[in-house]
Amino acid sequence: MGLFITFEGGEGCGKSTQAKVLWNKFRQQNIPVVLTHEPGGTPLGNELRRLLKREKTDSISVQAELLLFAASRAQLGSEVILPALKEGKVVICDRFSHSTSAYQGYGRGLDLDLIEMINNWATQNLKPDITILLDTPPEKGLARKRILKDRFELEQMSFHRRVRQGYLEMAASEPERWLVINAMLSKRKVSRIIWETVSGLLKGMG
Repeated sequence: MGLFITFEGGEGCGKSTQAKVLWNKFRQQNIPVVLTHEPGGTPLGNELRRLLKREKTDSISVQAELLLFAASRAQLGSEVILPALKEGKVVICDRFSHSTSAYQGYGRGLDLDLIEMINNWATQNLKPDITILLDTPPEKGLARKRILKDRFELEQMSFHRRVRQGYLEMAASEPERWLVINAMLSKRKVSRIIWETVSGLLKGMG
């Protein structure tokens, strides 16, 4: 099996930027790597992403929201992630199942055990080898966004604080599988911390 790396964090934390930096680093090392994202990454996932990321005026129940994310994740896992891992590739995913626990669980208040059960079923029990959490106060992260346009960015600040707290609690419960980084550090320093940790995991591939 290959190496499965996920990036997590609140709005404006820089995870998409750092995921791409890491992807380029692997490519420079001539290591087979796939970069993908959630929700999306497949034709079905991209359709679901458009539904899920539209402005809040489009009403989606919290239960439907949870299941739409799970559907996108199930398709991404079976179509992209699992085949690449079986080929021995590195897979980098911008958000994965922990996002649902953070946003729909801690943020929306849905039952965390139910979310875990749905996530396990949707992902065929796939777990990241390492989850990189770029932690930032939500006030700082949202300030980085020039235009707040999707239904999550437009949520109340209390929602974003619950999301952040959820991420920190999940990371604390599995410190051996999470790398928590202060996202307010420079982009270069963040990428250096990430590579120092991830490069050590390459020895376990194969």
